[in-house]
Amino acid sequence: MNPSKFYVWWIASVAALGGLLFGYDWVVIGGAKPFYEAHFGLSSPQVQGWAMSCALVGCLVGAMLSGVLSERFGRKPALLAAALVFTASSVGTGMAPSFFAFVLWRMCGGLAIGLASSLSPMYIAEVSPARLRGRLVCLNELTIVLGILMAQVTNWLIAGQRTMDWNAGLGWRWMFGATAVPAAVFLVGMLFVPESPRWLALRGRDDEARRTLERLGGVENASLVLAEIEESVHHSEHGGELQMLMGRKLRGVMLLGIGLAVLQQWCGINVIFNYAHDIFAAAGYGLSEILMDIVVTGVTMVLFTFLAIATVDRNGRRVLMLSGCAGLVAIYLTLGYFLRIHSKGVHMLALVVAALACYAMTLAPVTWVVLSEIFPSRVRGTAMAIATGSLWAACFVLTYTFPLLEAALGTAGTFWVYAGVCAVGFAAVKRWLPETRGRTLEEIEKQWVVVSDSRPVQT
Repeated sequence: MNPSKFYVWWIASVAALGGLLFGYDWVVIGGAKPFYEAHFGLSSPQVQGWAMSCALVGCLVGAMLSGVLSERFGRKPALLAAALVFTASSVGTGMAPSFFAFVLWRMCGGLAIGLASSLSPMYIAEVSPARLRGRLVCLNELTIVLGILMAQVTNWLIAGQRTMDWNAGLGWRWMFGATAVPAAVFLVGMLFVPESPRWLALRGRDDEARRTLERLGGVENASLVLAEIEESVHHSEHGGELQMLMGRKLRGVMLLGIGLAVLQQWCGINVIFNYAHDIFAAAGYGLSEILMDIVVTGVTMVLFTFLAIATVDRNGRRVLMLSGCAGLVAIYLTLGYFLRIHSKGVHMLALVVAALACYAMTLAPVTWVVLSEIFPSRVRGTAMAIATGSLWAACFVLTYTFPLLEAALGTAGTFWVYAGVCAVGFAAVKRWLPETRGRTLEEIEKQWVVVSDSRPVQT
């Protein structure tokens, strides 16, 4: 591996630690739930639900703040802020003296998740050469699922051999506090990575941008990228970020980004997570919920994310997005049918694993790749903030409406609804999402300028 390529992979890996903390912090609460509830005496379903979901408030705020912070201060300072909040919130949650303090620190953790979910893929995309960008941004999704698996293993190791009294007193605190270690590594690592060269160039700091670009891809590449950035600025609209995004040229790409973010949530994979244990039990398996989470959910997601990394720059974004939508339609229709007729057996297990695998190698990572590269440089921070905020809002709506759908339509009917959502997503991707594989960010940006009616050409 040549020095430039190693350097790119190294700084992308550091930035992707934000994804690791995102995955860990999002999942760790599930294992800690019975223990902190016993510690704080939470018996009301409403209070228990608030404890589980309060972080989502921080996610929404963090996602929206990411645009302001990254555009005004730079990508690196914003990521440093996320790392600092991750470190503080993990320690604060683990040491929370009261339920009120617990909720406040969980919301701070959600703030860090919202920041990292937007900033990490955007930063990686801006420092990556076109030929590697898909794989490097997928690295962020890989660290998310590794963080999920790490949280599941940590919960099991801490709670598995201890008594309920110990877990209610100290165990849950260690579950939350353990994430302070990778958070501190993320914080220190970010001190040694460069600022995004594209952000520097857009602020007129060409010398700094050139030095970074030369380390990333050589002198010739640096001159080419700087020339493309200058041309993109020349052709871009002028005004505030929101004004530009709502203008004729960029309104289409902004709506596309929001639609893809919503699709990643409304594709219904959270239904699979929620029902996996019940489906396995119906299939006759006696796995404990913890073992099931570790062996099936976590490992499946990790393995198939590696497949996404291997294929995203070879097969392209459109193929993987279309395959993911089509695959989930077929799986959900079949799973819904078997649930409707109360079928049991190994085929139920196979369908659950297939859904997780399909999502892990398509919609989960590739959505972040596409969002990180389709927006023009001048508005990328703001556009990513809006798209990521839409994703978290969609997550809330999905979580809120799922019990209502299940009560009205049954489990089978709910799966069929999400099959319909994926079918609509397939049609939308086929119609509006262009292929971005192998193109520089500036070449992708130029496409939205050329297509003045905001309807990208399918290539």
